[in-house]
Amino acid sequence: MKKILIILDGIVAKRLMERIVEANTGENSYDIIYLNDVILPVQKPSNFTFYKFDPTSKSKLAMVLDKNIHTEVLMALNTKDEMLNVIKNIREHKKNLQMNILDYWGIKVDDEHVNVYKGIEVLANGMVEKLPNVPVVAQNIGLKQGEIMEIRVPFGSSYAYRYIGSIEQKEWKIFGLYRNQKMVNIKPSFVIKPNDIILVIGNPKVLMQVYNAIGKTQGQFPMPFGHNLYLHLDLYLETFDSVKKAIQEAKFLNQRLKNNQLIVKVTRPTTVDIMTYIKDELRHHPSIKLVIDYANIGFKKNIKEDFRKFDIGMIMLTQVMFKDKKRISRVINMKVPIFKIGLENLKSVKQTIVVLNDTNSYEQISPMIFDVSSQIKTKIKIFDLDPIGSVKDKSELLGHFENLAKIFNEKLEIVSNGANPIRAVAKEENLLQIMPLKKDMFEDRYSFKFLYTNSDLLSFDKNKNNQLLIPISEEDDKE
Repeated sequence: MKKILIILDGIVAKRLMERIVEANTGENSYDIIYLNDVILPVQKPSNFTFYKFDPTSKSKLAMVLDKNIHTEVLMALNTKDEMLNVIKNIREHKKNLQMNILDYWGIKVDDEHVNVYKGIEVLANGMVEKLPNVPVVAQNIGLKQGEIMEIRVPFGSSYAYRYIGSIEQKEWKIFGLYRNQKMVNIKPSFVIKPNDIILVIGNPKVLMQVYNAIGKTQGQFPMPFGHNLYLHLDLYLETFDSVKKAIQEAKFLNQRLKNNQLIVKVTRPTTVDIMTYIKDELRHHPSIKLVIDYANIGFKKNIKEDFRKFDIGMIMLTQVMFKDKKRISRVINMKVPIFKIGLENLKSVKQTIVVLNDTNSYEQISPMIFDVSSQIKTKIKIFDLDPIGSVKDKSELLGHFENLAKIFNEKLEIVSNGANPIRAVAKEENLLQIMPLKKDMFEDRYSFKFLYTNSDLLSFDKNKNNQLLIPISEEDDKE
């Protein structure tokens, strides 16, 4: 549930308060600061808390700001001076808090986190739309059923830091994006960031589902990649024990993650005993579908056909599958997360760990880290280790993770020192490591590991820990 701060006074305050109450779905909770009792609604919903005082009072405003973690502020006040004063006080107290203000005076604020809605322009546009031969706004275009929608991506959304090409778009499509009040050219590799406004078109019912998914900050994975988990087992390569472990790990994730279905794909069946085991383990689970390839059409064709057929959101693979890196590298083009099953038991996992490397990659996957951790119920541990004395400052990235921890209400442990990150992780037990999925992970490397300093590559080559690899855009985001 998101906490929103509303500050109201002036001629539109009463009607605005009425509209907020009318639009209340119970998904948000509201702190209302007001001056005049006339704006109070007849019915006060349980998720509304009211405070009567002058919002220009810095000390009283600080009391409310400190009481809760607000995701954003909406303000409609009586005068320009009051508005500027309150904006200044909030910004001194909360550096990055998003503010939406109603402006009738031509306010100019040099702050990327303040959205200004010009009241006079809104009124004028509404009047002009009644005239003939004048273009109308989006809600009056097409079937007038809501097939065009504008959605702002909140901080902490599972859609934030995703590149557009990795987002499943069935019966809807992103066709425009605004950043810092400017429309930008989009392409599949363009990375969506918090506070971006995206324009979408499609089936009105689907758009409402998309709107709800984008607005939520946890419990969405494997979305936005897809709805279903997919375990691929090539029995010709597997042992009986590795199959047992893979089945149990897949069942565990199917219970914990918010996916619709688990697809277990079996290729090149071998013994009767192993096939009997698989069928017995899965037959009483309505959310699990067993698919067997008796024709041996090959890994590449299986993955291609199943990706289209089963709406795959995450692929699970055993360690033996990664021995042929060239074959597995084809999965990268699908742009879905890969779960690499490790030697440790996934049910025993107590913590999710992240070994920070490059800022761009880990910023992109950060919302997914908190989403997955919240679903499998683990603590998050961040390793910010620098054994070679790199000059790269990761303070901004660490601050980003700390902000997400507050939004997700998750505990975050940060380890910062000059230790070797791979040795530090090797000492940890019962963990899930989350990393960005990169092309160079699947390239041939020298056998001398000391020649490499990239912690992502070194971690990927280890088999002890369970690992989740999340797709990223490896192109520079120059927009």
